Amino acid sequence: MKASLLFICFIFWLKVGVGVAQAQSNEPPKGAMITWDFNYFEFGDIYKGDKVQHTFKFTNTGTLPLIITNVEVTCGCTIPKGWPRDPIMPGNRGELQVQFDSSGKFGRQNKVVTVVSNSGTGNSQITFSANVLDKKN
Repeated sequence: MKASLLFICFIFWLKVGVGVAQAQSNEPPKGAMITWDFNYFEFGDIYKGDKVQHTFKFTNTGTLPLIITNVEVTCGCTIPKGWPRDPIMPGNRGELQVQFDSSGKFGRQNKVVTVVSNSGTGNSQITFSANVLDKKN
């Protein structure tokens, strides 16, 4: 009898705990939240010495203004050309333009750009790839 009562109490406790966890997960995130339209871009085949660029677009899906404080790259061949210096209000969009200089590169290139912000998810990363071919003759 005691075992049955304990088992019923355990099941009840488990269901209440799961219900609370589900209710918490349905709440919108508190604070700023950067959400990328696409966090990866493929340049495809390019030629050594080409300079290519892409604009990554994002939305602040959080509840507070999003502030980007820095954009970090892994190599001098990647240049962040611009990002919003003013806060991006909840629901508003922004862009980050990145340029890749293929001079001195050959073959498959995979680059990472780290966006430092107050996003609730912490720093976020966007990436791009290119296949650098020898210059055309």
